[in-house]
Amino acid sequence: MAASGRAADGAAHGATPEVIWTRPERAGRGPRPAHSRAAIAAAAVRIADADGLDAVSMRRVAAEIGSGTMSLYNYVPRKEDLHELMVDAVSAEYDLSAPLTGDWRADVLALAEQSRELMRRHPWLPRLTATTAYGFTPHALRYLDRFLAALEGLDAAPGTKMELVAMVTASVTSYVTFEIALAERARALPWSEAEEQAVRGAYLAGQLATGEYPHLAAVLAQAAEPGDHDEAFRRMLGRALDGFEPPGGAAPGAGTPGDGVG
Repeated sequence: MAASGRAADGAAHGATPEVIWTRPERAGRGPRPAHSRAAIAAAAVRIADADGLDAVSMRRVAAEIGSGTMSLYNYVPRKEDLHELMVDAVSAEYDLSAPLTGDWRADVLALAEQSRELMRRHPWLPRLTATTAYGFTPHALRYLDRFLAALEGLDAAPGTKMELVAMVTASVTSYVTFEIALAERARALPWSEAEEQAVRGAYLAGQLATGEYPHLAAVLAQAAEPGDHDEAFRRMLGRALDGFEPPGGAAPGAGTPGDGVG
């Protein structure tokens, strides 16, 4: 009922869904536009990289490219369209030129590591990656097609392969969000991260010594020193991909870099 109400409300206001990619960037006649979508997207990306996604407004982007705010709406009708242009612009940074190895796990891991680096370069991207609609821009579609090409050697139904794509995307997005949050918190501390870890480590040791947390104490006593985030990232994905191995396939997690660390 709520969805029907929203649809009726949209129709009453004359709103119709539109995909910006079906909208011609330049009309067949008339003067050449003063600005291109690529320039508008690049300006928005620069702002987001410097000051975060919330800093991206139509007014600020217009000022960045030397346009009036109302004029910008002639190129980008909605802020959501601007976000879509931004996702497409940074998705062009994927390097899809290397031949696939034929090892679907290795190829998926390589793509996932590219996604991780892309999100780390553009810390605002995880917020938009969670929105499915932005995954169907032209450059994002090229990435998706490459991902499915990497899965040709996997004996699984098409729907299962799409679930794998979604799982990897969600895992990378979640992991990078965690990394970004840690980095932001460390930058905001009035002391060094090492000093904070030392104080918290001493507190934890004191709590474990009380005997009130026997299971946690036993696990931590046997756990190896934590590895770096790169190793942890590969282990996490390797374990997730284990669930997609066909029966009788390669041993789950075999040869995963960083096994036994952390």
